[in-house]
Amino acid sequence: MKKTLKINLHTIMTIAVIMVMVLAGSGFVQAGSSKKFMPGELLIQVKSGATKGDVNKLLNSHGAATAGEIEKIKVRRIKVPEHALEQVKKALSKNPNIQFVEENFIAEAGYVPNDDQYPSQWHLPQISAPSGWDLTTGSQSVPIAIIDSGVDPTHPDLAGNLIAGYNFLDNNTDTQDVLGHGTAVAGSAAAMTDNTTGVAGVAWNSPIMPLVVLDANDYATYYDIAQAINYAADQGVRVINISIGGSSYSSTLQNAVNYAWNKGAVILACAHNYSTDTPYYPAACANVVAVSATTSSDTLASFSNYGDWIDIAAPGSYILTTTRGGGYGNWNGTSFSSPITAGVVALILSANPSLTNVQVVDILTQSAVDLGTTGFDNYFGYGRINALQSIQTALAAVPDEDTIDPSVAITSPQNDTTVNGSLTVSVSAADEGGVDRVELYVDGELLSSDTTSPYTFAWDTYGYANGDHELMAVAYDSAGNDGWSSVIAVTVANESADDTTAPVVSITPIQGGALVSGGITVDVSATDEGGVALVELYLDGELLDEDITSPYAFFWNTTAYADGTYELVAVAYDTAGNRGQSGVISVSVDNVIFQDTEAPAVTITSPGDGASIGNRVTVQASASDDSGINRMELFIDGELKAVKYKSELSWNWNTRKLSKGAYTLSVKAFDTAGNEGADTITVYK
Repeated sequence: MKKTLKINLHTIMTIAVIMVMVLAGSGFVQAGSSKKFMPGELLIQVKSGATKGDVNKLLNSHGAATAGEIEKIKVRRIKVPEHALEQVKKALSKNPNIQFVEENFIAEAGYVPNDDQYPSQWHLPQISAPSGWDLTTGSQSVPIAIIDSGVDPTHPDLAGNLIAGYNFLDNNTDTQDVLGHGTAVAGSAAAMTDNTTGVAGVAWNSPIMPLVVLDANDYATYYDIAQAINYAADQGVRVINISIGGSSYSSTLQNAVNYAWNKGAVILACAHNYSTDTPYYPAACANVVAVSATTSSDTLASFSNYGDWIDIAAPGSYILTTTRGGGYGNWNGTSFSSPITAGVVALILSANPSLTNVQVVDILTQSAVDLGTTGFDNYFGYGRINALQSIQTALAAVPDEDTIDPSVAITSPQNDTTVNGSLTVSVSAADEGGVDRVELYVDGELLSSDTTSPYTFAWDTYGYANGDHELMAVAYDSAGNDGWSSVIAVTVANESADDTTAPVVSITPIQGGALVSGGITVDVSATDEGGVALVELYLDGELLDEDITSPYAFFWNTTAYADGTYELVAVAYDTAGNRGQSGVISVSVDNVIFQDTEAPAVTITSPGDGASIGNRVTVQASASDDSGINRMELFIDGELKAVKYKSELSWNWNTRKLSKGAYTLSVKAFDTAGNEGADTITVYK
């Protein structure tokens, strides 16, 4: 599948549902409406770290207000004054808190009447579906989401195969077909078969989940389509069909597609019907299977779009399928090529449910009948689908190693809220292979872990200083993959008027004992029920340094002082202003005695040299030296990534966006005399 496509975001073209309807007497609607996007509406994505207060203040300053939000991809639908839409869009695009801003584009349906009726479904034997049915006819555990205009709930070939869906137009569960297109699309994918009635669907034992985004006037907004994609993914649906498209690129659509793909779904979309190589979306989005249309003679349908963004081809001419009202009719368009392909994907997953979406797409394309020029081409992609070959390949396939991270989110408390006392932090986590455990971190420090859903954590905020803190959850599956939640920013505000207890503070015994030289690290422990606000280290009564973040560590370069005896004292303050003091530690400095010229021993313990890495890696290293370790530094391809003032280093490396290739990891360690040791390995993405 295509990975990246660039398109001018300001090019606004007519957006059409890929549908050509063959019904006697149906009216022709020109697919060239001037209504290209919703007037007075924009879609924005807020950057991580921006507070709700900042965003609301920004919107208010432009006379805008939030009208809806897709929380999983952080996209808001906002209302703006119609006359000022372009000015507001331009202003928001320049704001540092906004990731992107775009119009809420509209998809509309176009009909082309044709009275010819075909008595049989030629496309099913063409793709070897009947032979494939000897192996599988679909599965109740592999539903197909149909993002469209709804489905006729009383149709004899569909009623028994429907499961609950959602109506994003009216925000309810009424998924009756308001147009007729969705009923035809659903029948192409999974009409009931072997029931002595009507027609056959490709995966006739797979349930249909109707998700309504297309209204009776043939319009569907990109915002509603994105909502439907996310909804299907959250319901665990692994086959999603979208017979809707437009020529305007949308970050909102791409983000929604990525969300579903990362949850293991296969998303299929029609290429459109304008006989052009112009990319149409969501078909041309990364992580979507774009389907062009073929005829009964395995040629490209005259109406079908084409281009280097096409992945595969499927029958799309004179497709006999279900119609709203309980009837049947012949339809033309890539709107039907896509659900026919979705049916084959459902057969693949029914034959081998353990396959990943990457494997499913590989099987679909590699099992296709090569048409046109040898190999991939711009008209048929990798070829015309073959159900039998796809099923046989799926049955023989060995499941890939699980590399999909769990999804995880902190559901309570909400971002940018004030908390106090003892509270429960709630986390939702999901993974196709099951969640092994969930960990909760406060300011980067592990608070606790939970192995049972629902995942909840008791957090006593009295142990933290009043002020801003960050919560983050990490979920692990049984394969060791880890998913990280978004950071939740909260403000701790506990009353501290009655706090008269001073912090408990002590200096950790210094490595090397009472006789020191070179540069050394002085570690201090400080605790307080109300939270420690500040720790200071004094040398012979003079302030040496201060620290506000645990663990409290101070570097002392003894070479800047004359040889002799010195006294160290640590002082800690809590949020109420109470002062605690450590005992006196006496140390002797002698930089003449120690003539240390030996470098520290350094070992990168994880990952191993030559290892292949996934999407996240924990780099771990250790160092040792007779005179003590001053600090450790981590470099990746020569760029400094982390510094630790101790003899062990651990750093989480997010490699998801890295290009394939070799990467050099180096860890340097410095002892108290300034000697340097290093270890270097090479890993491969």
